[in-house]
Amino acid sequence: MVSSAGRLEFDGHSGARLAARLDMPAGYVRAYALFAHCFTCSKDILAAKRIASEMSRLGIAVLRFDFTGLGSSEGEFASTSFSTNVADLLCAVDHLREHYEAPSILIGHSLGGAAVLAVAADVPEARAVATIGAPADVSHVLGNFGASLQRIEEDGEADVTLAGRTFRITKQFVDDVCDTRLAGRIAEMKKPLLILHSPIDQVVGIDNAAQIYMAARHPKSFISLDHADHLLERPEDASFAAMMIASWSSRYLPADEPQGERERESVEVSETGEGTFQNTVRAGRHRIFADEPVSVGGLDSGPSPYDFLSAALGACTSMTLRMYARHKNLDLGKVTVEVSHDKIHASDCEDCTQEQRGRGGKIDRFDRVITFESELRPDLHDKIIEIAGKCPVHRTLESGSSVTTHIASVPDRTGDQAD
Repeated sequence: MVSSAGRLEFDGHSGARLAARLDMPAGYVRAYALFAHCFTCSKDILAAKRIASEMSRLGIAVLRFDFTGLGSSEGEFASTSFSTNVADLLCAVDHLREHYEAPSILIGHSLGGAAVLAVAADVPEARAVATIGAPADVSHVLGNFGASLQRIEEDGEADVTLAGRTFRITKQFVDDVCDTRLAGRIAEMKKPLLILHSPIDQVVGIDNAAQIYMAARHPKSFISLDHADHLLERPEDASFAAMMIASWSSRYLPADEPQGERERESVEVSETGEGTFQNTVRAGRHRIFADEPVSVGGLDSGPSPYDFLSAALGACTSMTLRMYARHKNLDLGKVTVEVSHDKIHASDCEDCTQEQRGRGGKIDRFDRVITFESELRPDLHDKIIEIAGKCPVHRTLESGSSVTTHIASVPDRTGDQAD
């Protein structure tokens, strides 16, 4: 199995090279997912990027690609149809199956959702399917063509303007979508299905979600994307859909690798490619985003590095006090530790040692406030502060550490990598 991320290419149904991106999680890969974008969209639409980012945080690698003639893929859009989209999807499945691992999850947005519903039964490895704003009838897309539909029927083709862009649509495309019947394919796929749809979707009405739900067999679930538009253009709508799909699909995947079962324990941090600073942090089976606030160019999708450092001190302090309380049979109630971080001039640090003040310049200051649910006896105040100071992270921060850095050997990449 190849564990490399980034841009790649593979052959589509016609032999045209299709541009794709594989979003890989940090460390252990629980499963692979395949994402199909909406009609005339691309793999880089906001919804696709957010979903891939959220799923990779949970250990799921996501392949998203541009259909023939769209985005950065080769080929002529005018020569494509819904059937060729399905064929491109199967090519993507084959690429994952050959070079990585067959997709366990199929995700589709709008017409891409219809495509994954059509293909799901033909991917035996797929364990779950999720759709966003998908039509129950593929011919629904013809409603976007307006008066051009008559010209297509009369002349065999016509230019249609969609979302400000012009596309050449042929009668072959129209005939193909009219001949496609999804209901039977939905019923026979026999896989868990999650349907996400906005009740105010002006492109694909909410009634389509009801029809898909009725056609599917259990287990099936529906989530309303309240206040969202069809393309999930608001970041909060795309993020919500991403979190729902990621959480739901985890139920059908192998458990993540727990802590304590690896030869060498380590925390792995890897860029997601989303935003400027977003990273996935992995510690055993625990995964979380690290990021920076919006004010400094981040997405604010997770704690900052210094937030993590403060959290380490706070958690270690709480755990150390709990161990002491158990040993001494003390009823402290729930322990809460609030940690704030700042940089101050060493000369202004009244609590610092003479050595620290003598260094000059600025030093890091962590201010720790401990709160107990039960009233603390006055005679224990000094002892609690003493025990808190014995927290291993506290000692590490005060004594300093040795940090060694190495450059990893470059992995042998195979599998049609394009960058």
